[in-house]
Amino acid sequence: MSRITVEKLSKSYGAVKVLKEIDLDIVDGELIVFVGPSGCGKSTLLRQIAGLDRPTSGEIRIDGKRVNDVPAADRGLAMVFQSYALYPHMSVRQNLAFGLENAKMPRAEIDQRIAEAARMLEIGKLLERRPGQLSGGQRQRVAIGRAIVRNPTAFLLDEPLSNLDAELRISTRAEIAALHARLKATMVYVTHDQVEAMTLAHRIVVLRDGRIEQVGTPLDLYNRPANLFVAGFIGAPRMNFLPARLEPGADGNGTLKIAGGPALALPAGTSPASAEADVTLGIRPQHLKPADAGSRGIPAQVTLVEALGSETVVHTLMEGGQRLLVVLEGQHRVAVGDRLTLRPDMAQAHVFGEDGKRVN
Repeated sequence: MSRITVEKLSKSYGAVKVLKEIDLDIVDGELIVFVGPSGCGKSTLLRQIAGLDRPTSGEIRIDGKRVNDVPAADRGLAMVFQSYALYPHMSVRQNLAFGLENAKMPRAEIDQRIAEAARMLEIGKLLERRPGQLSGGQRQRVAIGRAIVRNPTAFLLDEPLSNLDAELRISTRAEIAALHARLKATMVYVTHDQVEAMTLAHRIVVLRDGRIEQVGTPLDLYNRPANLFVAGFIGAPRMNFLPARLEPGADGNGTLKIAGGPALALPAGTSPASAEADVTLGIRPQHLKPADAGSRGIPAQVTLVEALGSETVVHTLMEGGQRLLVVLEGQHRVAVGDRLTLRPDMAQAHVFGEDGKRVN
């Protein structure tokens, strides 16, 4: 296992700053996931840790040792690439053995490590095949096996499932989680898919424009997003955001007045309003429900219905033109053109200030 510490890490390419003073502590045995939109710096950060690129400033330490000037081959890390990076002219066995042979490892130990990795990943029947004779999922297993045989201090995985189809991604994702549980090794995993991040990670690092927006467990980020960006990025379908006005109340508690909607009680934890302020109300589609006739709520008209069997996704339009997405558990008789009154669960609501930061 390995502890990886990053302090004030920055990376620039000419005048372009890709990473901006990143501070991060990855503990022994943790599966940590870097997530964010394209261009946020997540793969660049992984490459700095791997030693494939050198940082412009800052420090990287592995088990307390500064490794900024240590070559990638000497850091004790193993990387799994998005493109698999297998040698097409070699068999699976030869691909697994190649790095160990270059390190002058005894043949008996090489064979033992290959046998153990093949058993773990269930690729024993594939050892004599070449990569061109394998499916995408099998190639990915071989790429992971090549990392395992090195017995590294930590695994670095750069979008390893992005080339797989949807069904195979789910099964391979489960295999990676099970592999981590068996090996108990430190794993740093990069993806743009927040579902992968939520299902795999012990902790998630959300990046944007070369900075860390929030670090926490999947449920921490889902339940208590630090700002509008994290709230919109974590969770599928994404959170609804409604412009609102925070208004003081006679009782000292205040209310939220939604543009084109009713006044709502403040969510728990929101500081009573001392003065009016423009805010954004965040409510997840799962936390909106149709209200009974005559009840107070948000009036909206149905524009699209996606009947998925286990749930019904309802697209609506508020009177002011604001789009509102609703996810209802199970099957519902809702049709395009229907008018609904939607009741938000304010206990699950989120309030963000004008600066985009959470205020409740």
